[in-house]
Amino acid sequence: MSIFSHRKRVFLNPISTGHTSYIFTEVESSRGGEYKWGHYMLTIADCRRRVQLEFFLGTKQARRRSLRKIDLLINVLTKFRDALAKEIALIEKPQRPAKPRGRQANAND
Repeated sequence: MSIFSHRKRVFLNPISTGHTSYIFTEVESSRGGEYKWGHYMLTIADCRRRVQLEFFLGTKQARRRSLRKIDLLINVLTKFRDALAKEIALIEKPQRPAKPRGRQANAND
């Protein structure tokens, strides 16, 4: 039996890029609720940088904080994704030539 109830690593870029960015999530099994001092970690890595966020479950207050922390992170990332999608749409939108403002001067005027 695995000591982890969840353990997943996913790479953020296609293998063809050669970039090693990834997300690695680990949730150690509580063994049916008996063990609350486990390892609960989210790692986000990009090239040579790595950020690890711990989600401690050892106390009732810590468990609430950990759920709030991941919920907030998901909310912020979702808003960030929406903002990126909006900017991508604006960048990729076909550019129309600018319309002239007001009356243009005519050579015969």
